[in-house]
Amino acid sequence: MSETCLVIEQSLGLNGQAELYGAKNAVLVIMASLILTNGKSRLTNVPRSDDVLQMIKLLRKLGAQVSFYEDEHVLEVDTSTINNFAVGADIMKKMRASVLVMGPLLARFGRADIALPGGCVIGERPINYHVSNFVKMGVDVEIDGEVLRARALKLAASKLVLEYPSVGATENIMMAAVLTPGTTRIINAALEPEVLDLIAVLKKMGAQINLLPPATIEIQGVDQLKPVEHAILFDRLEVGALLVATAITGGQIHIPQAPAYALDIVLMKLGEMGHHIEVGPEEVGIRFKATQSPRAVSFKTAPYPGFPTDLQAPMMAAQCIADGTCVIEETVFENRLLHTRELQKMGAQIKVEHNKAFITGVDELYGTKVIATDIRASCALVAAGLCAQGTTIMTGVHHWRRGYDALEKKLAALGARIECATTETADIAQYSTTAGVWEQIRS
Repeated sequence: MSETCLVIEQSLGLNGQAELYGAKNAVLVIMASLILTNGKSRLTNVPRSDDVLQMIKLLRKLGAQVSFYEDEHVLEVDTSTINNFAVGADIMKKMRASVLVMGPLLARFGRADIALPGGCVIGERPINYHVSNFVKMGVDVEIDGEVLRARALKLAASKLVLEYPSVGATENIMMAAVLTPGTTRIINAALEPEVLDLIAVLKKMGAQINLLPPATIEIQGVDQLKPVEHAILFDRLEVGALLVATAITGGQIHIPQAPAYALDIVLMKLGEMGHHIEVGPEEVGIRFKATQSPRAVSFKTAPYPGFPTDLQAPMMAAQCIADGTCVIEETVFENRLLHTRELQKMGAQIKVEHNKAFITGVDELYGTKVIATDIRASCALVAAGLCAQGTTIMTGVHHWRRGYDALEKKLAALGARIECATTETADIAQYSTTAGVWEQIRS
């Protein structure tokens, strides 16, 4: 059976300038937060990723009127017609972020019926942090098969302590608390840039939110919130993907919109590899020139401002051809090293023990058929394919589409030989000469 794939040919020396779209991890929760309002809101810099399209379907299921002007990256949402508090498995199973409507629905209706969420196969990612704290706010929660039913006659303000600074739990609780009378404090809250963008939106709506040390979000509930207009912050993870692709191919790139202030440890590690980095005024904008002799560096993922788990996979790809050995430790998701098997198929020397990957750099990687198991794994495999000898055929493209808005086109503009095809076409092309590969695919 034929399926969509990406076909990547070795493309050394990527070079040019790239523009950015809004952050996937910010836009989805901001779209969910619009449920808290009654009227028409307008979001700009919205990426056309599959997860955004799924969230649009979700909002429409709830009764919202949604218009997405894809070419302008503008999204208009009228929430005055929302009349439903249930979201079925057809949407929830495709996107983990869909659980983020739970807080807004509880704030608006005092109830929410949601199928348990799906998404990437990167770990359990339990929603118990969400549920246990909603219970402390007076919510009755019942699991009926694969449907979570939540009910609250009245939400109660509370002091809520997160065992782990979960981004999703912080966002969900905060959205419920902004319309809850009294003062709610979230202790050990996640403070990722995307969380701060949500806070900026909620404050535009009229929410009363303060950040207190250490890692505490204080919310004073208000009676109502108003619609907003907001530009989604630029995607630091797209920046990371572009930098790694440039690094692994020995090229150079200018990303004028890059939020360098949100990538300190990533830029530090790329610098330790020997790459040259220039950051623009007020830490916005990055000029990057790759070294031709990268050194291996070790790192450990952690909540912000630590090394982001979402850039672990692509950064691992860069280590596969770096000089020396390194250790990468994944501390956020227990099952986020599946891409190592695919990189090994390409000739990478990686040994995995529990949540650690031990990597010894090799001179070359080799193109082959690989499978993307999650969004960021797809990014790693594309990066590896760009430096690998021969042709790489990657399936699991739906993950790539969920996370990025046509990132392959941005890479192609930098000189990457990357095309969308079908496995049937790619199978034929695999046995052709290099020139024949592209002739087959483009036909």
